[in-house]
Amino acid sequence: MKPYFLTTPIYYASGEPHIGHAYTTILTDTLARYRRQTGSEVEFLTGTDEHGQKMKEAAAQKGTQPKKLADEMAKKFEAAWADMDISFDRFIRTTETAHVDVVQDILDQLWKNKEIYSDTYSGWYCIHEERYWTPKEVGEEHLCPDCKRPVEYVEEKNYFFRMGNYQEQLLDHIRKHPDWIIPQTRRNEVLGFLKQPLEDLSISRPKSRLDWGITLPFDDSHVCYVWVDALFSYVTGSNFPGTQSENLTNCCWPADLQVVGKDILTTHSVYWPTLLMASNLPLPKQILAHGWWLSENAKMSKSMGNVVDPLQLREQFGTDAVRWYLLRDMPTGSDATFTKERFATRYEELANVLGNLASRTISMIAKYRSGNLSKTVQTDLNDEVAATIDRFQEHMNDLQVHAALDLAMDLARRANVYIDKKEPWALAKESERRDSLETVLTTLLRILTVLTALLFPVMPGKMSELALRLGLSEVPKLRDWELAFTQRSMVKEGGPLFPKDVL
Repeated sequence: MKPYFLTTPIYYASGEPHIGHAYTTILTDTLARYRRQTGSEVEFLTGTDEHGQKMKEAAAQKGTQPKKLADEMAKKFEAAWADMDISFDRFIRTTETAHVDVVQDILDQLWKNKEIYSDTYSGWYCIHEERYWTPKEVGEEHLCPDCKRPVEYVEEKNYFFRMGNYQEQLLDHIRKHPDWIIPQTRRNEVLGFLKQPLEDLSISRPKSRLDWGITLPFDDSHVCYVWVDALFSYVTGSNFPGTQSENLTNCCWPADLQVVGKDILTTHSVYWPTLLMASNLPLPKQILAHGWWLSENAKMSKSMGNVVDPLQLREQFGTDAVRWYLLRDMPTGSDATFTKERFATRYEELANVLGNLASRTISMIAKYRSGNLSKTVQTDLNDEVAATIDRFQEHMNDLQVHAALDLAMDLARRANVYIDKKEPWALAKESERRDSLETVLTTLLRILTVLTALLFPVMPGKMSELALRLGLSEVPKLRDWELAFTQRSMVKEGGPLFPKDVL
């Protein structure tokens, strides 16, 4: 059976990892870990996009070569994802020989099938964005719509992909699969884009202008357009052996889920599927386009100097707190504004609700029962626990991670209210109420066991730590949490799960 295959974008390696990269990668990692928690085999792909004009310019500014810069930046991304506890299975680099082979193989087939043709292009070109624009798009000031830099008028030979031939086929696919692009607002954007005739796509750049890229197999004076090169890295990363091979035993394409930012939605929902259609390859099963992280209601960007470094936040608050904040505070598909105040609020939530529940429960079990409880006691709040698990999985399967986390935190709040209501410290003073005390403490321990299984995908480090304190050998799979609960050993006291002195 094919693994559940999901991907992040292949990040452009001309700049350092930032909060936008971190959010996308943490979101994808959480979904991958959740799938593993439910018993699925998972293949999780991320990586770096290392060709193109921007890489060449960035290398020149640093006084180095593009490949050397790519090597350096790939290491930085891998190190950042290690720091953020990202559990990827494959880190693809577009400079890998295997990827070059796949791209050239596919392009060669498209050329032979007359899906690619040569023509002369004349029009407005942005060197920085490596993209052609129409006169309407650049306006009277001749500025790139994306980066606002001046564009230049060029006339040159190019190779084009017959993208327009696949417009109706793409529209038909989107209409027949209403959840192919989520959320609905992004789907509507793509449908709006496709109301206009779809132009053919330039897929090459002449080496006379740019020599840092994958050489076209049918014309060694041109390199592949960087976006086409990067898109096919998803296929390479799936262990696809190339179009000439029929051995697809280890291939996990198509992707079950591709997670992207809304700024690259058109690339992934128009360029990408039409290229796949022309290559006779299946489309990804679903595309999730999330929103932007804003700072004072403006998109974060290096040029504005408002980019938040997730690694600095990690150093102060810990990896899991950063992961929690990013997924808790951004509804899937929407924009969210980063503020230090909001971050502090979410951290206090962890400390005061989840951390407090764990500390109170473990200390009471240690104090009143010497760290050990009977494994056959009847418990309270069973309906609440079962309902939370069911609804949590529904939200996660619908990719509504923020809503799932809200449910888990609500269960922790209910458990804290339950403590205040039952007053186990009072029950401990009356020997005849020993059974009632046992029920209360066992109920709390049971809820915490469930919470470790639910929250492990987003906070793997802290939930692993909590599981050990609860006497579990490891964080249980969702389907195994009740068995793990019966096989636990003694609880172990420790310091605060989320120390407040970092605020």
